[in-house]
Amino acid sequence: MTAEPTTGPQLPAADGSADPHLWLEEVTGEEALAAVRARNAAAESELDAVRDPLDPDGAPLAATLQREILEILDATDRIPGVVKRGEHLYNVWTDAEHERGLWRRTTLASYRTEEPEWEVLLDVDALNEAEGEDWVWHGARLLRPAGAAEGEPYRRALVDLSHGGSDADVTREFDLETLSFVDPADGGFLRPAAKGSVSWIDEDTVWVSTDFGEGTLTTSGYARQARLWRRGTPLEEAELVHEAAEDDMAVFVAHDSTPGWERDWVVQAHAFYDQTVHLADRSEQPPVLTALDVPRDLEANAHRDLGIFSPRSDWQVGEAVFPAGSLVVGDFDAFLAGEPSLHVLFEPTESSSLADMTITRSTVVLAILEDVVHRLEVHHRDEDGQWIRQDLYPELQGSLSVSAVDADESDEVWVTVSGFLEPTTLLLGDLAEIPAGGPAGPLETIKATPARFDAEGLEVVQHFATSDDGTRVPYFEISQAGEPAEQSAPRPTLLYGYGGFEISLTPSYLGAIGKAWLERGGTYVLANIRGGGEYGPRWHQAALRENRHRAYEDFASVARDLVERGITDREHLAVRGGSNGGLLTGNMLTQYPELFGAVIIQVPLLDMKRYSHLLAGASWMAEYGDPDTEDWEFVRSFSPYHLLAEGVDYPPTFLLTSTRDDRVHPGHARKFAAALESLGADVRSWENIEGGHGGAATNEQAARMNALLYTFLWDTLGAGGSRAR
Repeated sequence: MTAEPTTGPQLPAADGSADPHLWLEEVTGEEALAAVRARNAAAESELDAVRDPLDPDGAPLAATLQREILEILDATDRIPGVVKRGEHLYNVWTDAEHERGLWRRTTLASYRTEEPEWEVLLDVDALNEAEGEDWVWHGARLLRPAGAAEGEPYRRALVDLSHGGSDADVTREFDLETLSFVDPADGGFLRPAAKGSVSWIDEDTVWVSTDFGEGTLTTSGYARQARLWRRGTPLEEAELVHEAAEDDMAVFVAHDSTPGWERDWVVQAHAFYDQTVHLADRSEQPPVLTALDVPRDLEANAHRDLGIFSPRSDWQVGEAVFPAGSLVVGDFDAFLAGEPSLHVLFEPTESSSLADMTITRSTVVLAILEDVVHRLEVHHRDEDGQWIRQDLYPELQGSLSVSAVDADESDEVWVTVSGFLEPTTLLLGDLAEIPAGGPAGPLETIKATPARFDAEGLEVVQHFATSDDGTRVPYFEISQAGEPAEQSAPRPTLLYGYGGFEISLTPSYLGAIGKAWLERGGTYVLANIRGGGEYGPRWHQAALRENRHRAYEDFASVARDLVERGITDREHLAVRGGSNGGLLTGNMLTQYPELFGAVIIQVPLLDMKRYSHLLAGASWMAEYGDPDTEDWEFVRSFSPYHLLAEGVDYPPTFLLTSTRDDRVHPGHARKFAAALESLGADVRSWENIEGGHGGAATNEQAARMNALLYTFLWDTLGAGGSRAR
């Protein structure tokens, strides 16, 4: 396909029958990339020329912001996130000298010190130099040694590496003693680049799901086969255990290596929040799969003897009905035997939802949202097997997350505390005494991050807007303290949202946003619109498919509330969103252009007629609908590409995407930019060659992307001056 020289508006047909910009879907097509390079050059030329009003010499604003953001991303006093395996804590670290990362490990005793001693296992930058590749770290899984109880060290790992940050990756076996990859010629496991995974069962056996050739991927581009792969056997000869339907989303496989409670799981994902969960019995030949007798929208798992169930719709078991959004537990073997004895640990209310759950050796810790504000509680069983609940660390304020240090071996937990204006602190707690009737052990501060921006005079306030149907929609406003009436001018305000896939937006330290936006006088707003998970499954389900408009009405209601409260006005209000959030801001541009002074659309879905045919798009039809059926009647109502029209005064727009994004096709952003250009709209676009769905593969790329983004905002909404503006 080639581009034809044209003049005047070039818009897709409303029914999706014609698309003048279809040629831009050729991801690496010569003409498509030429258009990308031209638009990149134009955007950079424009934005790099903007001067910093806070610099007496008028230095370029983008260069200043890029330097400041990169200093935050590369800061050596960040908290190294760790996971415990055996006697070691493992971490992946990036900084100015190691932009692709170091995979390394240390001990807990050393980690407690200000300068831990790290053993470097793999230098990804050095690997790229040696192999002439563009690897990006994607993760690792370690094999629990057979003698772990006696302190036998971990020796084998399966390492995932991605080209340029794409979702597709390779898996390579790594030797933790020689610190080198195991050559496939010597029996090492190697999975070629594809969307899939490999997970350990034992030293010579793994579960594998990947691209095995023609007909082995779903229409979403994910693996549909679960196989057992034995060392020394060619990948294509791995034993087929289960195959999902071609129109399913994917198949996932995993082995639980908890000593004495080993289990194998095969999950056939039909769509998001729609799955069949199987237990695999490998003692049979061929292995026998047993599907759990639960609704397909219920999430089921097990830890040791405990079955854990999270229903997303009301679940009836016998005479009992467990409501959507609850957390239910019980003896797992009894459940499998058809004799369930279940207990509710959490039941949602109109204002509360379960944000997260962590299981230690003998407790269950819940993070609960009350109107998007966190609290913690811990549950344990007494000697008679009765469940006891108590509040956990009620003195903590802010955004709270808890994770087990080693769920198989101890009741220790990592507790992370942060807030919009409060830098992150990592604490260590021990819940071992709770089952014996004692209190939780005192929290020990392990690491704390210093402030990255000047928060003096700033405050966080939660407000509620009223949507079109009367629903109360919460949002957080981070701004200069004081009443709007005290302002000398409307505040440059950036409104952020997502509203999809039951993902909750909760407070977290703003870091680069604080430096590039708040410190320079901007107001930042985080909206908790429907489609997310802030109030559990019901909040998500309220904006599915034909009800998608509710998410957009919620977001628009927040925008109007900000103006009505005097915080800002249309000329100083911008919106930003990425992925599903890019679909959100695309709809703000096309359905509510009168509300905004600037719109940022990142790695977006925009062409909702073709989305299900592009990359992973078919996997999202449960969220949006199937545009190839009568669903198009409602899908077209929120397809920004098809809502563009002549004669509309669209606000200045900035689209950002990535050539390497193999989840949401870059053609969405490319075609939308071309269509806006044909209308004579004020639009610019920028596409990073690397980065995958995150838009950036390194800290430097992330800093550049965000510097351009905030330069656009300041140039469009305001001068980026002091808070006394």
